[in-house]
Formats: sequence, C-alpha cells, structure tokens
Amino acid sequence: MKNPSLVIMAAGMGSRYGGLKQIEAIDNYGHTIIDYSIFDAIEAGFSHVVFVIKKEIDKDFREVMEPHLAGKDIKVDYVYQELDKIPDGFTIPEGRKKPLGTAHAILCCKGTVEGPFAVINADDYYGKEAFRLIYKFLTELPENSRDSYAMI
Repeated sequence: MKNPSLVIMAAGMGSRYGGLKQIEAIDNYGHTIIDYSIFDAIEAGFSHVVFVIKKEIDKDFREVMEPHLAGKDIKVDYVYQELDKIPDGFTIPEGRKKPLGTAHAILCCKGTVEGPFAVINADDYYGKEAFRLIYKFLTELPENSRDSYAMI
C-alpha cells in the first residue's frame, strides 16, 4: 500500500476574515496553524502533503509556507482548485468565481494523490492524536481497498 497523503485545503480567499488566514502567523515565531498540522502529520508517519490552493494566492502562499517547509522530511505538491476542473457533464453556474467546495477540492487532487489520503482544513487545529489515528487507519487498509472512510 502506498504511504498516505495529507491533503490540506487552503484555497479560501479569507473574505470574511479579511485576508489569507491559512498563512497568518499565530505565534511570535511566525508559525501558522498549517505548520502545527504538518509537524504532527510527520510525527504520525505522513511523508506527502498536497496543498489545494487557488492560483490567485499561489505567490503569497508559497512565500510564507516554503521557508517553513525547508528541511522537513516531506514531499510537497500544490494543486489548484480551478473552476474548469470539473467532471464531464457538469457546468459551473454563470458568474461563479468562488471555489466549489470540499468535493471539488478533492477532485482537483486527481493525478497527484495516488493512494489513501486524509483531508484537513488549513485553518483548523487537529492535534497529534488525530493524525496518529488517521495514519494508523489508512495504513491498515487492505491492499487495493476502496470505499473505506473514516472521520476523526
């Protein structure tokens, strides 16, 4: 079985917050909530993280996150949640600018995530035990397992 990936949904524009809260420092050292999640995920065994972001925030997001990721033993990929990434037969409502939500964000990971995965929000704190439990669940799935789900 492939090592599980951690998908971090970070495509929000922070319109209600007034900025990109997913890259906002939460301590005196400039750490973000994502930093804490990645640290806990690595300790649990994850070695691949996929950030789901919008192209419009790519530069700002990378400027904050890439220095934080330097030296960490984790593979990092970025995918863009774009409105043109939809299944055949679906249409986007005219004038829609915002991302389509969680299911669409996961769909945008197709081709980047190749095995079991966990999904978290960039601006939520989960704690070490949540990552340990989900990693254990994902790594104990039978080979070629499909339709197995968990929520922590």
